[in-house]
Amino acid sequence: MKQRLLLFFLTLSWFGCFSQNQPGLKLWYEVPSGNTWENALPIGNGRLGAMIYGNPAKDIIQLNEHTLWSGSPNRNDNPLVLDSLAQIRKLIFEGKQKEAEQLANRVIISKTSHGQMFEPAGELNLSFKGHDQYTDYYRELDIEKAIATTKYKVGNVIYTREVLASFPDRVIVMRLTANKPRSISFTATYKTPQPNVTIKTTSAKQLTVSGTSIDHETVKGMVRYKGITQFKPAGGTYSSTDTSITITNADAVTIFISIATNFNNFHDINGNENARAATYLSKAAAKSFPEIRTAHIAAYQKYFNRVQLDLGTTDAAKKPTDERIKNFNTTNDPHLASLYFQYGRYLLISSSQPGGQPANLQGIWSHQLYPPWDAKYTININAQMNYWPAEKTNLAELHEPFLKMAKEVAVTGERTAREMYGARGWMAHHNTDIWRATGAVDPAFWGAWVNGGAWMSQHLWEHYLYNGDKEFLASVYPALKGAALFYLDFLIEHPENKWLVISPDESPENAPKAHDNSSIDVGVTMTNQIIFDVFSTAIKAAEMLNKDASLIDTLKQKRNRLAPMQIGQHSQLQEWLDDIDDPNDHHRHISHLYGLFPSNQISPYRTPQLYSAAKNTLLQRGDISTGWSMGWKVNWWARMLDGNHAYKLIQNQLTPVGTLESGGGSYNNLFDAHPPFQIDGNFGCTSGITEMLLQSADGSVHLIPALPDVWLTAGKVSGLRARGGFELITMEWKDGKVVKVVFKSTIGGNLRLRIPNEMKLMNGASLKKATGENRNPFYQTGNTAAPLVSEKAVISLPRLKETFIYDVPTKAGQVYSFIIK
Repeated sequence: MKQRLLLFFLTLSWFGCFSQNQPGLKLWYEVPSGNTWENALPIGNGRLGAMIYGNPAKDIIQLNEHTLWSGSPNRNDNPLVLDSLAQIRKLIFEGKQKEAEQLANRVIISKTSHGQMFEPAGELNLSFKGHDQYTDYYRELDIEKAIATTKYKVGNVIYTREVLASFPDRVIVMRLTANKPRSISFTATYKTPQPNVTIKTTSAKQLTVSGTSIDHETVKGMVRYKGITQFKPAGGTYSSTDTSITITNADAVTIFISIATNFNNFHDINGNENARAATYLSKAAAKSFPEIRTAHIAAYQKYFNRVQLDLGTTDAAKKPTDERIKNFNTTNDPHLASLYFQYGRYLLISSSQPGGQPANLQGIWSHQLYPPWDAKYTININAQMNYWPAEKTNLAELHEPFLKMAKEVAVTGERTAREMYGARGWMAHHNTDIWRATGAVDPAFWGAWVNGGAWMSQHLWEHYLYNGDKEFLASVYPALKGAALFYLDFLIEHPENKWLVISPDESPENAPKAHDNSSIDVGVTMTNQIIFDVFSTAIKAAEMLNKDASLIDTLKQKRNRLAPMQIGQHSQLQEWLDDIDDPNDHHRHISHLYGLFPSNQISPYRTPQLYSAAKNTLLQRGDISTGWSMGWKVNWWARMLDGNHAYKLIQNQLTPVGTLESGGGSYNNLFDAHPPFQIDGNFGCTSGITEMLLQSADGSVHLIPALPDVWLTAGKVSGLRARGGFELITMEWKDGKVVKVVFKSTIGGNLRLRIPNEMKLMNGASLKKATGENRNPFYQTGNTAAPLVSEKAVISLPRLKETFIYDVPTKAGQVYSFIIK
C-alpha cells in the first residue's frame, strides 16, 4: 500500500511540475492583418462566421452566413448515361480508356449546374481617424474562450476591441473600449462584392444590407438575405449618412451584427429573412456585453473543455504565432502541436453546430464571390476529412450537420441512382452543395466517380459505433441499406477474373500513364474498399436491428466476390486492378489507402503483408504535398504506428505557405494551405494527432500507438473518445510508458486495452490478458481477403514493438482506473 501511495504522489508531483506555467491556447501577433485575408482571425458560431483583421486605422470584419449560397433548389443529373453505360464499359475493357472518358464527358457530366457557391455576406469597415500612428500593438484569438482581441496605443490612450460570435444569441458582437473617456470615434460602412444589394442606415442607429444571391450556371439566385448592424454607444454623439454611421467621442461602443436568409432547407426557401435578422438582433441587443460574453464562453466551453492535451512547453512558445510557424521545423515547440490540435477543434465548433449547415471546403469563412472550388462539399475526401475529429475528440454533436446532409443526399441521390444508372438505392458523385445536388460535375476525369454518397454513409455508421444508440441506427438504416442497394445493382462481373467490379470507375483525381493519362477505369482499389465497407456496415446494421435477413445473405455473397487488394511489382499496394502504378508518382491523392484510414481493412496486426505494401506506397508517394494531403498522411503514418514519421508530416504542415515545393503548409492564422486555403487539412491533422495518442479501429483501444520521440518524455491527455462508448477521463505517460489511465464506460461492454507496458488496476488487482476475438460488438473487424502478390514484390513484414493486451469487463456509467505495474 505504501509503495502504491508513493507512486501516486510521485506521479502527481512530476506532472504538476510538467504542467505549470503552460502558455494559454492563443494565436497572437504583434502586427495587424493588413489587407491579407489569411492573416485575419476566424470566429464563428455555426451560423455566422467572421474574419477579424484587427487593423487600428481601418478595421475589417468580413462576414459569412451559413446558408448564403448562390442559386436555388435544383438538380443536375444527366440521364443520357443510362443508354451509354454498355458502350463506356466496352471501351474500358478494350483498353480504350481515353475514348471512354470522352464519352463520359458527354453523357455523365451535368449539362446544367456544376454545383453552387458559398457566398460572402460582405464586410463591416470601421475607420478610426488618426489611428494609423499606433504603438504597443497586440492581437490574439483565445481559443479557450472563442474571443478575438485587438489592443494598441495611440498617444497616451490604450484601445481594446473584443469580438465574439455568440453561440446562444446567434449574432456577432464587438466591444470597443479605451482607458480614457470620450476616446472612441469612428465611421462605419458596409462593403460587399455581391451585386444585388441595398445598403442603408435607419433611424435606430442601424446599418443594414439586403439582397439576393447571384445566379450561377443556369440556376437562378433566390436566397434572400438581410444583415443588420446595431451600434450602442456609451456617451458621445451619433450621426449618419444614407450609407454610413459615425460615432464621435464615445466612452465605449457595443456593435451587434445579425444576418439571416430565407433558407429553410434544400428544397424550401420560403423563410422570412427580415424577421429572422430582426429577432436575433433585438434579443441580443437587450443584453449587456458582459452578459453576452459570459453566456457565450459557457456555451463554447461546453464543447471545447471536454478535451485537454499537454505535450509540455519550451521557450519557443513565448514567440508570436507567425514566428513559431517559421521556427517549428528547427526548434522543439510541443505546445504549438497542442495548439494546432485544439485549433482544429475550435474551428469545428465554430463552423459546425447542430441544426446548421456542415463545414464546407472553407468551414464557414469565405470572402470571395467566386471562391476556389466554389467552397462547396467535395465528397471524394475533403468534406469527410472535415469530420474525422468529431467523434474521437468528443464533439459528436457537431457531427450532426454532416450526418443530416448524408441523410438528405440519400434522398436526392435516389433519383440520380435511378435515372442515371438504373439502380435502386442512392448515390452521389464527387461533389454536393447546399441544394444536395448529386449529379456529376467537372470534367469526367474528376467527376465520373460514383462513391461520394457511399463514403458519406460510413459517417452514419461511425457515429453509431461511438455511442451505441440503436434508435439512431434505426433512423439511418434506410440510408445505409440504400447505399448498399446501389452497388448491388451497379456491380458487374469482370469478364476475365470474374470479380464483381464497378465500371466506369476511377481513383479520385489520379490517372495512370499506361491508360493514356485517363482516369476512367474499372474496379479500382479504393472503390472496392468502399464497397466492402458499405456491404459490411449494412450487414451489421441489419443484424443488430433484426432486419432484412435475405438482404444480409445477398450482401455476404456479393462481398465475397469483390476484388481483393493486390500487391504490385514495386511492392506497393496497387491503385488499379492492373499492376501499372508508377513508383515516381507523387500525386496528392493516395485514395487506395482508404483501407488503412479512415477504414480499418489494413492493419499491422491482422494484415501484415498489406501493411507492408501500404508503407511502400506511402514512401513512394513522398511526404510533401498539398496541405490536406499531408493532413491525411499524418493519420496514415499513425496507423502505421510510426510516430516519428507522423510528426514529420505535422512539421511539414506547420511550415509557412510557399516554403515547401508543393506550396502546402500553413498561413499565419494557422489556416491550412492547399494552397489556397482549405480547412480540411486543419481537421485532418487534428484527427491525426488523436490517432497518435489513441486508436480504437483495430479491435482494441490502443494507447499511445504512435508517439514520436519528441513527445516521449511526458504528456497528458483527457477527454478523447473510443468506439463502444469509452471516454478517456485521463491518460498520463512518461518516458514512452503509460503511467496512469482512467476510462469511463458509457454503455458497458468489454474494454480491450493495447498498451506499450504492463499495467494493473488502481486498487492493485491484476488485469486479465486478452485472448481471441474481442467480444465487444463495436470492436469486431471485418475479414480482409488475402492479397494477390506480384512475383516481383519484396514484402518486409513489420517489426512491431511489444504491447500488452488486456480485457476489462465494464458496466455502463462506471469508471475504471489503471496504473503502471
